[in-house]
Amino acid sequence: MKFIFSQINYFLAPEDNRRNMRFMLRLVLFIGALVLLFSVLFHLIMLYEGRGYSLFTGLYWTLTVMSTLGFGDITFHSDLGMLFSVTVLLSGVLLFMLLLPFTFIRFIYAPWLEAQSKARTPRALPADSAGHVVIVGSDNTALSIASRCRRYGIPCVLLEDDGAKALSLYNKGYNVVLGDTDSTAGYAAVHAEKAALVLALHDDMKNTNIAYTVREYAPPAPLAASVNQDASADILRLAGCDHVLNFAGMLGRALAGRVFKGGVESNIIGSFEGFCIAESPAGGGMLAGMRIRDTDLRSRFGLNAAGIWQGKRYLPAGPDTELDENSILLLAGTADRLDEFDRHARPEHFVEDSPPVLILGGGRVGTAVAAALAGRGIACRIVEQSMTAGHKNDDRVIIGNAADIVVLRKAGLDETRTVVVTTHNDDLNIYLTIYCRKLRPGIKIISRANLERNLPSLYSAGADLVMSQAGLAADTVINLLTPGRVFMLTEGLNIFRIPTPHSLTGQTLKSGGIRQKTDCNVVAVKNGGSVSVPPDPDTPLAAGDELIIIGTAAAEKNFMNLYGKA
Repeated sequence: MKFIFSQINYFLAPEDNRRNMRFMLRLVLFIGALVLLFSVLFHLIMLYEGRGYSLFTGLYWTLTVMSTLGFGDITFHSDLGMLFSVTVLLSGVLLFMLLLPFTFIRFIYAPWLEAQSKARTPRALPADSAGHVVIVGSDNTALSIASRCRRYGIPCVLLEDDGAKALSLYNKGYNVVLGDTDSTAGYAAVHAEKAALVLALHDDMKNTNIAYTVREYAPPAPLAASVNQDASADILRLAGCDHVLNFAGMLGRALAGRVFKGGVESNIIGSFEGFCIAESPAGGGMLAGMRIRDTDLRSRFGLNAAGIWQGKRYLPAGPDTELDENSILLLAGTADRLDEFDRHARPEHFVEDSPPVLILGGGRVGTAVAAALAGRGIACRIVEQSMTAGHKNDDRVIIGNAADIVVLRKAGLDETRTVVVTTHNDDLNIYLTIYCRKLRPGIKIISRANLERNLPSLYSAGADLVMSQAGLAADTVINLLTPGRVFMLTEGLNIFRIPTPHSLTGQTLKSGGIRQKTDCNVVAVKNGGSVSVPPDPDTPLAAGDELIIIGTAAAEKNFMNLYGKA
């Protein structure tokens, strides 16, 4: 009984439900009055025909006719009585078979089901929750961050103010709390004061409101927010954000970092713990046709072959891996060692030829790509559908449809060696990738993915490299929580660090067989403040060492399953 009364109280609490109940009550009263009127008219018409029945008989006849049961035991003989019977029958069909059932479902049953569903969604975290990440948002970026936190063992909760979205996320297995994102009660429910990070992932104005609300409830809580417009960054900092993250700008710089400048020199795509990760094309240099063991990268240049790109496929670099004209080598080492390698790898009589890079899409990501390329001294041209204020007086911008071959050739498709596809529509990105691959089979195509599920489609369409904003955002948040823990080289290929597992302590890299067992490559070993790159394969690993490892998502999972999450 207590459960029933609590359910009724919960159902009637919202104002909408109380309004629905009032409407339903008025409908029932109207039907009751109509039944009573028909019962009275039944008696009058029966008296007109010279017959008399009790009041209950009139009610009985009215209900059997209106419900279309029509037993036929009581009937009229006059035309007036038959006309009345038809009227009662039609009103019953309208009210009992159409209006009443659908009204009941719409205003009673459906709200009750919704109330039951909402009741399943948690309203608060346990009282002992601490050190968790509170994500205010439920878009693809938020879900990617939540999944990445789960992978690295970081407790995470999504705060959602929409009941339907919260229930959907809960049913999909996400840790979600239903609560207002613009009131302190919502942040009290998720214990924001004890959180490791509160992350706002809405538009700039809503993020500002969230920041003020969080600061009102939990002033010391670490707070980060995404930003769409550069002008909003200062406002979000004034609102109390410790970190303002422009994911579009980050993605643009990451895409631009994968563009080769001219000839065969190494292209540094990131730095990690004091050393650099660079891509170096084997074709056109001194490495084509050689095996890794014959390149003397370790002894001659102090570099570690971390992996190899064979077209779209990443391979962990083994001693017997052979390089061909299309191989791109991933090298780990210090910047000066990479410079020395470039000087020796450059062929004689080399003439640098750098036609402009073609950028398809002039939005926030495309603009960030162009700015990053300009910073590296690489020319580019941008194809954009429509002129905006940011494109005026920019001679690099070609206004037109990127699917128009005339526009593409005007922008330099026939001369460029690299195309970067940056639109915010994955369907269009796939279309443009296929189109450019058919027109120029040999060029390098770098594409943006908005949804991680579209990564395989973009690779199948002909992209050489794909990066998603959601994946980049997830790694950025992981590095805010544990600085330097993970670095995304491309979607699905990361560098991560992990303390030496107990089962590897005392073993050497050669005897441990990490690459053979997991497809991960150890590119460096950190001992205290020093980093050994390349690491000595014959030096035993100590308990306090940190392994810096490169591998795909599948390889990382293999490593964790084999050696445990240290």
